[in-house]
Amino acid sequence: MEFSLALTFSLALVIGLTLGLLGGGGAILAVPVLTYITGLDPVQAIPTSLFIVGVTSLVSLTLHALKRRVVWRTGFIFGIAAMVGAFVGGRVGAYVPATVLMFSFAAVMTAAAIAMIRGRRQAGDQAGDQDERPQELPIGKALAIGAVVGLVSGFVGAGGGFLIVPALVLLSRLPMPRAVATSLLIITMQSASGLAGYTVSTSLDWSLATAIAGLAVAGSFIGFWLSNRLPSQGLRKGFGFFVLAIAAVVFIKETLQLIG
Repeated sequence: MEFSLALTFSLALVIGLTLGLLGGGGAILAVPVLTYITGLDPVQAIPTSLFIVGVTSLVSLTLHALKRRVVWRTGFIFGIAAMVGAFVGGRVGAYVPATVLMFSFAAVMTAAAIAMIRGRRQAGDQAGDQDERPQELPIGKALAIGAVVGLVSGFVGAGGGFLIVPALVLLSRLPMPRAVATSLLIITMQSASGLAGYTVSTSLDWSLATAIAGLAVAGSFIGFWLSNRLPSQGLRKGFGFFVLAIAAVVFIKETLQLIG
């Protein structure tokens, strides 16, 4: 048990690093870590993940906002719709079998990863392009995409960055630094909403969640520092391959459990 907790706390730093660097990926790590290493039941691991990711995203958002990277209008509209979707997804997810939740989680990750890897290179897709004028999503499209992303992320217990970042990069054509920063705003909003949906019927170990969140916040500072030094196109493709690798691990783990 002590080894599991030590490993969990170590990986919490990685969770924060991915959020600060990529604007997502925290929940993709948090849910498997809390389920397979910490030993929480998925119905408890998912809301715990939402708490950890939400707190860490809020801190990372503040850092990116100081660099003026956040596209606030798109972020708030997208985020409000995502909050509604995440609450509904969280309520539904609380009554779905654990295996279905985990396979759904992996399937959505795979689709998002492929979209990021294959996405077209953008004119502003270089480090330092965060100063260019962003393309705002039309209100209707932002609401529709936000609601769908929120529903899926709330259902599978993800902050949603692994879906939000591809949506902002591929649909709104935001440069990666701006997509990362805006994603953190949306993740913070919908993580709070998704958590509320779960905690209506699920209790959490708040001391454990707070300890992991604290370490994740420390990792987010490292991720933010790296985000200022890496090229945008490399971040986008790296994000896609990272998500694809985690999806494969979840698929294999759940398949072995079914066979066994």
